[in-house]
Amino acid sequence: MTDDAYLFLLDDATTTLGVPPSAVGDLACMDTPAVQAWLAAQGSSATSPLLRLLPPEERGAVPEGAERLPVPLSDEELSRVRCRTAPAALADLEEELLAYRDCAGGRDGLIGRALAAGVPPHRIVELTGVDPTTVTAAAER
Repeated sequence: MTDDAYLFLLDDATTTLGVPPSAVGDLACMDTPAVQAWLAAQGSSATSPLLRLLPPEERGAVPEGAERLPVPLSDEELSRVRCRTAPAALADLEEELLAYRDCAGGRDGLIGRALAAGVPPHRIVELTGVDPTTVTAAAER
């Protein structure tokens, strides 16, 4: 199984399969010679309404016979593609999970700084809602 996403061309612009690469924001792969040559060979452009992108796990949905090109994406780019191809309700929840990850990523460092500054552990528990054992574990790091 490949970890590459797939660029492909649709026959009909009204098909809602995949996501236009331009809707995902800047993708490093779009500026590569391989993608540029593929687009030129197809007589297409990066802004074509027929150009779509699917994450690796959905490559089976690429229509039979469609012109396709595997493209590598960074983790962040792939996350944006997955979010844009997910149903709206799931996409909203995924955005919330990403926001949580971003704000919780420095949790232990923040707790450690608060402890070092003299904030009592019980107060950190009250302010953050984290389990007291989490505060204790952060203090030991």
